[in-house]
Amino acid sequence: MQVAGDGASPDLRASDAAWPRVILHADLDAFFASVEQLDHPEWRGRPVLVGGRGPRSVVAAASYEARRHGCRSAMPMAQALRLCPSAVVAPPRGSRYREISTAFMAILGRIGPEVEPLSVDEAFVDATGSQRLHGSGARMAGLVRAWTRSELGLTVSVGVAASKFVAKIASDLEKPDGLTVIEPERTIEVLAPLPIERMWGVGPRTVPRVHAAGVRTFADLQAIDASEARRRLGDAGAHWWALARGLDAREVVSGREARSIGHEETFESDLSSEAEVAQRLLPLLEDTARRLRRHGMRAATITLKIRVRDFTTVTRSHSLDASTDRTDTLWEVARELLRAWAAVGFQPVRLVGVQCSNLERDRDEDGLFPDVQDERQRALDAATDRIAERFGAEAVRRGGVAGREPPPPV
Repeated sequence: MQVAGDGASPDLRASDAAWPRVILHADLDAFFASVEQLDHPEWRGRPVLVGGRGPRSVVAAASYEARRHGCRSAMPMAQALRLCPSAVVAPPRGSRYREISTAFMAILGRIGPEVEPLSVDEAFVDATGSQRLHGSGARMAGLVRAWTRSELGLTVSVGVAASKFVAKIASDLEKPDGLTVIEPERTIEVLAPLPIERMWGVGPRTVPRVHAAGVRTFADLQAIDASEARRRLGDAGAHWWALARGLDAREVVSGREARSIGHEETFESDLSSEAEVAQRLLPLLEDTARRLRRHGMRAATITLKIRVRDFTTVTRSHSLDASTDRTDTLWEVARELLRAWAAVGFQPVRLVGVQCSNLERDRDEDGLFPDVQDERQRALDAATDRIAERFGAEAVRRGGVAGREPPPPV
């Protein structure tokens, strides 16, 4: 295993020979917090927490300075501020993060055409076919780090291996600003001492069962055969047995289409009426419909998500006969789902969300006899999309009917 940090490059001699597969996993360090420090130079070197200040706010990201105080993402903001009272609290800026993410994915695309984003700040790259052009995996990882630093002003940790799973593990070993190469012939040796909690699919609920089966490290899985792993841990055990040896044949898949598109919001205080919930649901639905159209997608299934005061979460779904991206049609469904839930027994709501799924590509289906009403609604959606794109989503919202009836046709 080769490791480099602080902008250095590892000894490349052991990596000069071409590998049968070269997979990079690149992960921007403390992404949201790092962008805030980039845009606010006075915050550099200071602990930064991204999130709201309300009683129910959680930390979306914590800078490394804040992490040294025990702060972490998904922690209640109030708890994080008790741990680090001097932290700067920065409200999230989604559009800025998406802008940087797009530029970062373009950098990765220079290494190889197959780029598979896992989120806005991390992605796999299949660099196998780029070895003749750029050299070894380590050299390509060095380019990613250099380009990201010079063009975006951010640091990125990169793992290089012969499989996706091992590359992901590698990028996590030396953070922040790290470069770790795990050669194929050393994979088992490097993975052996890792705690089993680093295994994909072994979460807090699974750990006690895995530990009870005598598996605490990757080495414990490496020491038995696949059938024994299955006997102790079920079908997942055989899968984990393979991963513990770095056996992962999954391809890097670029251009993956989203399985669903949606938005949700957690409220500072519970909403006490159906009308209040509907009024907050409508802009979420509008933003979701706008994203569908921006990506050239239509949805056949609409799902309403509601979380009440005791954290119980319910979902209600409805599937249409034909997929759509029209705001008014999607809103009619979402509003009716809310009515049906509230009629059974309304409870104060702390979170509401809407999700569109069963997606398909938009098709030109005007035909010989176009639907005039459909054309008018699409023209309205297109006009509001242009306004939102230019002036922001809050510049154009449907009003008057929010929380009572669906927006009337035009």
